[in-house]
Amino acid sequence: MNVNLAVLALSVVLYGADPPPTPTPGDRLLANYFQTETANLSARCLADIRTLADWKAKRGEYQRELREMLGLDPLPPRTDLHPVITGKIDSDTFTVQNLHFQSMPGLYVTGNLYLPKNLTRPAPTVLYVCGHALVMQHGISYGNKTAYQHHGEWFARNGYVCLVIDSLQLGEIQGIHHGTYRRGMWWWNSRGYTPAGVEAWNGIRALDYLQSRPEVDSNRFGITGRSGGGAYSWTIAALDNRIKVAAPVAGITDLHNHVVDGTVEGHCDCMFFVNTYRWDYPQLAALLAPRPLLICNSDKDSIFPLDGVMRLHAKVRQIYSLYGASTNLGVLITEGPHQDTQDLQVPVFRWFNRHLKGQDPIIAMPATNFFQPEQLRVFSQLPANARNTNIQETFVPLAHPPSAEPSSADRARLLTLLRQKTFRAWPTDPGPITLTRAFSVTHRGVVFQAYDFSSQPAVPLRLYLLSHAGRRTAKEVTLDVLDQVDWSDWLAALAPRFAPQLTAELGIGTPPRTAKSRFAGQLAVVRRGARVCAFIAPRGIGLTAWTADPRERIQIRRRFMLLGETLDSMRVWDIRRAVQALRAIPATKNARLELHGRGPMAVNVLYAALFEPTVATLDLPGLPASQRDGPDYLNVQRVLDLPQALSLFHGGVRSRHLTSPPSGEPNVK
Repeated sequence: MNVNLAVLALSVVLYGADPPPTPTPGDRLLANYFQTETANLSARCLADIRTLADWKAKRGEYQRELREMLGLDPLPPRTDLHPVITGKIDSDTFTVQNLHFQSMPGLYVTGNLYLPKNLTRPAPTVLYVCGHALVMQHGISYGNKTAYQHHGEWFARNGYVCLVIDSLQLGEIQGIHHGTYRRGMWWWNSRGYTPAGVEAWNGIRALDYLQSRPEVDSNRFGITGRSGGGAYSWTIAALDNRIKVAAPVAGITDLHNHVVDGTVEGHCDCMFFVNTYRWDYPQLAALLAPRPLLICNSDKDSIFPLDGVMRLHAKVRQIYSLYGASTNLGVLITEGPHQDTQDLQVPVFRWFNRHLKGQDPIIAMPATNFFQPEQLRVFSQLPANARNTNIQETFVPLAHPPSAEPSSADRARLLTLLRQKTFRAWPTDPGPITLTRAFSVTHRGVVFQAYDFSSQPAVPLRLYLLSHAGRRTAKEVTLDVLDQVDWSDWLAALAPRFAPQLTAELGIGTPPRTAKSRFAGQLAVVRRGARVCAFIAPRGIGLTAWTADPRERIQIRRRFMLLGETLDSMRVWDIRRAVQALRAIPATKNARLELHGRGPMAVNVLYAALFEPTVATLDLPGLPASQRDGPDYLNVQRVLDLPQALSLFHGGVRSRHLTSPPSGEPNVK
């Protein structure tokens, strides 16, 4: 796999882009990293489940982890649904009720309830959750429920109650699914928010509503949906044991497809949980066992490729086998692309007939549309108190800031939470640093040398040092952590004197000429013998820089999230390893250490220092006021925010500037 060829090829197909450029060394390293990390997560997925007792002992905790990764742990209060029926449509064999309810105050769910006529007892009931389909006329959104009406109508004509509900983004009140995909809302990761959590909660509350209806047999609940609806079917059924039968259609594949093969580029954020616990997707699917489950897909589906679906099926089959319930697991593969075809619909109808009704008649009736979209509209005027559009601001609560300076116990607790919830992807046993000297040269009393080391497998980094030629050991060392702008500036300052040593660095791009580099004076500082100046460019910067294409850089960052990490959380790890590398060099082993980073990189420097006790001082110009405005780390704002992180640092802070503070918080300078 190659980030610019095998992976980026998908974006060429999806967006009609020009063919990608020749991959850089950084592209190849990144591809190798994604391949390695994905293989590790895939190998450990369900690997420790050998007996049914193993599975039963862990299943409850897996459900809790999933709730947490969807922003639903603890579950929100089950507040009054305030259901309202706004209209009814009558046909020969069924009626439709246009309705809405509030899954939490102000979070509206719009839907159509299909009811068979002449029911004599409560009927089996299917919750249909909709995929992405925009149905809009004259600026009015009728909701994707209208595009999938034929499913609800078929179920009602065949003796089922069926509730078809709109999704958050494509309902009558339109919310947001594409926060990281195209809106730059990387703070969703820091907040621990995903719209997949809203969709799951709306589905759970839809079951609550259905239980209140006399027409519904709540002991015979089923769920289905395709594409986005397929994904929501998986999470709702995994979390809610009231679902007795499931048939998700084209809604799941494995991490290898998403990360290595690049199908993540075809999916918005609603398809993914925040992968705190570093799951591969068979772990989600296995939570449905031993209930009847039909996994449905097409053989030419480009965003849910067949090979990944079959790998997932094989692992889930092992859990069903432990229950002795292999006959409850089915896999349906039809010919065709990612479309809602009759070949997919009919076997799903049969599956529900068999497992909710105990029948298996010939399916002679096709699923067809009966109504125009405007007939299924719920709201004639949208409610003023609706929170759908901005639900991302409140769905996941923020951590409460402490009222006093943290005690040592507070500090230990918060660092533990950060390690568990935010930096869980850091290696647990990285081993000692192994340094290889890349070069060493003396110029006018200054020694310039570099050491290569591995931050992780497939993540080689280079540490640079400027030191006084007459000093064997240093009293002070400053580690400057470079962002891409700093890297270019630094390279421009050193290249005139050390071009032969910087051949590789200069080979990845010519540094811009700057009127005055902020690094220009550091040679003079070193000549005075005041300190050793060290420099590190974390992954994706300098020698490991990857593609500069803005769209593809977005998709790279989304891949990191799917692996249970973020680009910047792993840059924090790189900084930690650079500190450890300095401590492995005899000349800097015992020197007083200051870390420097500016702007967003200052945040990475701060968090690295929290976990490296030998750091004495920080220099953090341009430190943002809140993690929301800085680099994204998974769930960090559920633990603390930047002012609290700063208070946890054990050493001194020489300069910092908290910019754009939240309301009510002062600037700190």
